[in-house]
Parts: sequence; structure tokens; C-alpha cells
Amino acid sequence: MNQNFFSQNRVPVLYAGMAALLVIVGLGQGWSVSLSILNLCLISAIMSLGVNMQWGYAGLFNVGVMGFAALGGLAAVIVSMPPIHEAQAAGGSGILIGLLILVATIFASIFVWKQFNKNKKLAYWLIFAVIAVGYVLGRVLFLPAVEAIEAIDPSVSGYLGGLGLPIVLAWPVGGLFAAGAAFVIGKVALGLRSDYLAIATLGISEIILYFIKNEEWLTRGVKNVNGLPRPVPYEVDLQQAEWFQKLAADWGMAVTEASSIFVKLCYAGLFVAVIAILMYLSETALRSPWGRMMRAIRDNETAAAAMGKNVVKRHLAIFVIGSAVIGLAGAMLTTLDGQFTPVSYQPLRFTFLIWVMVIIGGSGNNWGAVLGGFFIWFFWIEAEPIGLWLIDTLTAFMDGDHPLRVHLMDSAAHMRLMTVGIVLLVALRYFPEGLIPERTARKA
Repeated sequence: MNQNFFSQNRVPVLYAGMAALLVIVGLGQGWSVSLSILNLCLISAIMSLGVNMQWGYAGLFNVGVMGFAALGGLAAVIVSMPPIHEAQAAGGSGILIGLLILVATIFASIFVWKQFNKNKKLAYWLIFAVIAVGYVLGRVLFLPAVEAIEAIDPSVSGYLGGLGLPIVLAWPVGGLFAAGAAFVIGKVALGLRSDYLAIATLGISEIILYFIKNEEWLTRGVKNVNGLPRPVPYEVDLQQAEWFQKLAADWGMAVTEASSIFVKLCYAGLFVAVIAILMYLSETALRSPWGRMMRAIRDNETAAAAMGKNVVKRHLAIFVIGSAVIGLAGAMLTTLDGQFTPVSYQPLRFTFLIWVMVIIGGSGNNWGAVLGGFFIWFFWIEAEPIGLWLIDTLTAFMDGDHPLRVHLMDSAAHMRLMTVGIVLLVALRYFPEGLIPERTARKA
């Protein structure tokens, strides 16, 4: 009976359990900590949802997640940061001309290939000449402009700045940036076998990160961009407002603590709205004829192609959509952090963990992907305090300065990878298809 109940109510039971874990953290470590975890869980769930669209819907093995997330963060800088007028005056025109030369070189190369593709040898030489001319012209005009921009007060600016628009507008723009990059990547790499596609997406994401880290005129590189605008009130402003002081008194909290919780609740409201929209759209698409077609292509490409389906075109579409969702989440994460730090984009955080979320949650199931995002990120964050508590409890009989106790307490902070590994092994042992498996006609 109990197993039957769990099978029939798996989604609400597991989500209730996840909510209970967040409540336990709120009661034990403070509601500010719990809400911080919740906000990062929501963003991780959106990234997991994007990867699930690519892998769960179409079987596309994308390990370039960090590159698309970084493009979302770049969008936050370009859209929301105020413009640096001195830098734009010093080299803005040179940058614009250099970018126009790059675009012209690309279109000229495509034109030459279409016109002379029958004579491949001549086409190759002409394309080489076009690229060489574009490269020389670009260096002559682009590099001096870059040097002029980066020389403008490099300790605090040294880059062009942004458009000074509300940062919420950067979220869809981040999706567009990632979608544009995914379209170019997909055109080149989607004809490859799955393992080669994985290598290609990883390599291209590293190229994107290399560009972002080194083009200081655009992103300040490793100097980071700090002080991004926020879509929610600042704690200091709340603390000085009379209405909020009354609200904090009604809550029975100090104004500083109440302001922190209020701001995090505002962020959570925005993120929940985004994930609700995405879930509605993705669930509707998955149940539609389009969703059934995507799963048919995933399960048997040859049979789908024999039925007249354009497999490459469909793969490109879902690759672009999934990457756009990842880029959206990347912009949201940069908004929450309040800064853009290119060096923080590492494969462990932005590729490996996201894939673990999809696998643990249940690939092919949107609710499973979201739950996996919550589940894995929660244990990734809480592994350290849980480890410290566990070691402290197990070694309570030892003296405080006992060498073994000191060593174990120092090592407890590094239990994250082991914890995620254990969670992955246990989950796959007892839930080999994920916590919430994909619903098929046979299981429905």
C-alpha cells in the first residue's frame, strides 16, 4: 500500500520532502541561509531544465553548459551596467568598425564558397585571401581601439560599460546570446556522433570563456565587473524606510535580518515566476505532437528519418532552445551575485553538477530535472555543515586537540565531492531511471 501510494504520488511527495529539508535548514541555520539555498536551487533547476531539453528530449550530449551560462552573465553586464563614456569616445568607433569587418569577412567567405564551390581549390584560396585581408584590416583598426579603451582608468573601469537598462531585460538577452552561439555551434557540430558532439561543445565553451576572460574592453576580464544593478530593493534602503521598520517589528526581527530575508524573498518570487513560465511551456511542448516527434527521433533517428522527419533540423531547434534556457539562467545567476566573475565558470560547477541534476532527477521528465536541481544543489551546499556536524558527533568522546579529531574536522569541509558521489550512487542504485522517471505510454 505504501509503495503504491508513493508510486501514484511520487512528484508531490518528493517535492514536499525537498521543501521539508529547506524548512529544517531555516529552523536550524536561519531563514536567510535557507532562502539563499532556495534561490540558487531555482537557478540550478532552470539550468537543469535546459540540459534536460537537449538530452531528455533529443539525446544531445552537450557538455558546454558553462559557456552558455557565461554568455548569460555577459548579457547582464552589457545590458545593465552604465556606459563608460570616456572609453566609448576613446575606442568605441574602432571596436564597431572592427566588428563590422569581422561580420563582412564572414559573409564574404560564405558568398565566395557559394559562388565557387564547384571549383573547391579556387574557393579555398579565395576564402583564405578574404580571411587574410579581414584579419589585417581588423588588427589595424581593432587593436589600437582596445588599447585606448583599456587605458581609461583600468583599476575601476577599463571597458566600454553597458547600456544602463534594467537588469531584468538582460535575462531574455542572455537567452538570445546563448541561442545565437548554439545556432552557430549546432550548424557545425550537430552532424557529429554523440561523443564527438560532447568534445566539440566542451571545446567551444572553453573558447567562449577564453574570449570573456581576455577581452577586457568588453568584460574587464579577470578583474571582474562589480556592482551590477538589482531588480529588487537594497537592504540599506529598506532599513531606512519607516514602513519596513514597522514590518520588521511585526515580524519580531531585527531590521538588518528582516531586510536580508525580504530581499531574498523578492528574488525568489522573480525566479519562481520564471521557472513557472518555463515549466508550463516545456510541459505543453512535451505533450504536443512536437514533443512526441522529438522523443521518436531520440529513440530511433533512422526510423524517424525514414518517416520524412528532418532530424538535423529538429536537433538544431532543440539545441538552440535548451541553450537559450541555460543562458537565461546564467543571466539570473549573475543578477543574484551582483557581479560578473569569468574565472568562476568551471566545468565542475556549470557542467558536471548540472548533468548530475538531470540524471538524478530523471532525464526526459521536466519535473524530475527541476527536482534534481534542488536536490543536488542542496546537498552540494549543505555537505560542509552536515560533514562538520557528523564528524563533531562521531569524535565527541575525543579531546578537542586530539590529532585525529583535528584532522577530521579540517577535512570535513572538503566532503562535497564525496557527498555528491554517494548521493549519485545511492540514487542510481534505488532509482536507476531517476527520482521522477520519464512518463511513457507503457508507464502512464
